[in-house]
Amino acid sequence: MKINIEFFIDLLKKGKERWSKMTKRQRTYFSLAMVTAFILMWAFITAGIITTNFNRSSLHSGTDKQELQVSSMILTETKDGQKFWEIFGETGKYNSEHKIANLNNVVGNFYKDNKVEMSFESTKGLYNEETQEIVLYENVFVVLKDETSLKADKLIFNIRAKTLDVEGNVRINKKNSFKATAEKAFIDSDYSRFRIQGKTSSKIYN
Repeated sequence: MKINIEFFIDLLKKGKERWSKMTKRQRTYFSLAMVTAFILMWAFITAGIITTNFNRSSLHSGTDKQELQVSSMILTETKDGQKFWEIFGETGKYNSEHKIANLNNVVGNFYKDNKVEMSFESTKGLYNEETQEIVLYENVFVVLKDETSLKADKLIFNIRAKTLDVEGNVRINKKNSFKATAEKAFIDSDYSRFRIQGKTSSKIYN
């Protein structure tokens, strides 16, 4: 036991020495990498045990229709090794009758060429297996790859058509560039451009 303690103390001393030699930027990058690694590890672990971490309640229809209460849920789409989108809910509920997954405290990403092109978060969301749609609602916040951000009441992503619509009190902001408000916004399939519709207003900065 003594040897293990001494080894652990020596490891801490070496780590402290390396930390003191790092520049401020290196420390920031290292901290971000550690946080990202922890989040990814936690997400994959929870995804691996998802089938064991729910309360199953049979619906009163007398058939195999079931509703699953899930403590965490990860949905993703990949093809030929490329990831297209992923969505994570802190808690969720899956209804086998309607084939709909309802999610709470949602975060996720849309990808192109395995790179994050757009990120999003919302208080609530759902994935409809029948219509192949992802719908986010309540406190929807979206960030495009050029750092343009959008806030809205609802986001609808049609997986088949690859269309992405944002609607309800849309507020768009790009730092030191422009601000705009609209009733609706449509984001293109490259997640790089959008157009606004309805009652709109905009301010462009030099």
